[in-house]
Amino acid sequence: MATPIIAFRKPNSFRKPVADTAPADTTPAGDDRITEINLTFEQVEALGRELDELRARVVADLGQKDRDYLYNIVRVQRGLEVGGRGLLYLGFLPPAWIAGVAALSASKILDNMEIGHNVMHGQYDWMREDNYNSREFEWDNVCPGDQWKHSHNYLHHTFTNIVDMDRDIGYGVLRMSRDQDWNPYYLGNLAYATALMLLFEWGVMLHDLEADNLIAGKRKWSDVKHLAKGMWRKARKQALKDYIVFPVLTGPLFVSTLLGNATANIVRNIWAYSIIFCGHFPTGTQTFTKEECENETRGQWYLRQMLGSANIDGGTLFHIMSGNLSHQIEHHLFPDIPASRYPAMAVEVREICERYGLPYNTGSFRHQLWSTWTKIAKLSVPNSWTRDDDIVVNIERKKEAAA
Repeated sequence: MATPIIAFRKPNSFRKPVADTAPADTTPAGDDRITEINLTFEQVEALGRELDELRARVVADLGQKDRDYLYNIVRVQRGLEVGGRGLLYLGFLPPAWIAGVAALSASKILDNMEIGHNVMHGQYDWMREDNYNSREFEWDNVCPGDQWKHSHNYLHHTFTNIVDMDRDIGYGVLRMSRDQDWNPYYLGNLAYATALMLLFEWGVMLHDLEADNLIAGKRKWSDVKHLAKGMWRKARKQALKDYIVFPVLTGPLFVSTLLGNATANIVRNIWAYSIIFCGHFPTGTQTFTKEECENETRGQWYLRQMLGSANIDGGTLFHIMSGNLSHQIEHHLFPDIPASRYPAMAVEVREICERYGLPYNTGSFRHQLWSTWTKIAKLSVPNSWTRDDDIVVNIERKKEAAA
């Protein structure tokens, strides 16, 4: 008897497990665009073993060059911060103000993405250094590190792209999946996304609070009071630093420095939002239901990470400034591997995808950005108004039973 097949599919066309059906290629003859992929249980598990082997090889090779890489990035980040803040003392000169804001923006981007995000993922815990330990590190961001680690490291990376479990799908304010029920509120999807982009660090801060559930009465204030206290402490510290202390230190240039710091924060917000959304929501990235992900094997978990992520093409500097989250597929597969290893790992991951006939979603920054914003616009209206272009991936969820 054939074992059940489940589909990682076009949203809202979930196929219930069926019997008496073996995986088969259903792509129409003469159609170059792949619309359906079929994998057996054994194929998915073999894929998982290959990715486990890749991970083991990289972990075994971690050492001084990875430590030196982190130290170098930290030195550059600190130099940019010192230089940026120093230039703001000359803020009465427009070129100096612009250069100061640019340096400070780059400093904040590196701190949050290539350093903070990756350190707090535990990518450098093997170094056994307190300064770069995931339990101790705190970043230049209003969101407390411990709360981010819960909403991101645990909820997002455990339940990646599972609707109603991964709160990164829309951050509680956007409709980012056809599996999310539509209502007139989502007509403002583009406006909400723009606001979230400009205020991204504040949106990330409020993420663990689950404000939407508080408003809906699904969560009590007593459940989140301790979170709010942590947010207040961190936000107050950040606001004092950027909007009072450093502006005061520049004396008569208080307003100029305040505006410079605010601009740097907004630049960081726009950049971080763009990189993260381009890694999760371009056309082709998939979301999943709870039923599709029940009792996942290791191989099935890997497959979900690959189908729900997208990469961004670019050069070395672009990848560094993105925190190597331009390799979002590899990050979701190996979240605790130093991100500087992702470019090399991506070559093998892409080759594995090609051998198994799986899509490897990647494109230029401009392409992925356009695709993401187009998706945000499409999801602002009911599903019946737009076409669903996602690929159907059918997999056997259990090993073939003996006859």
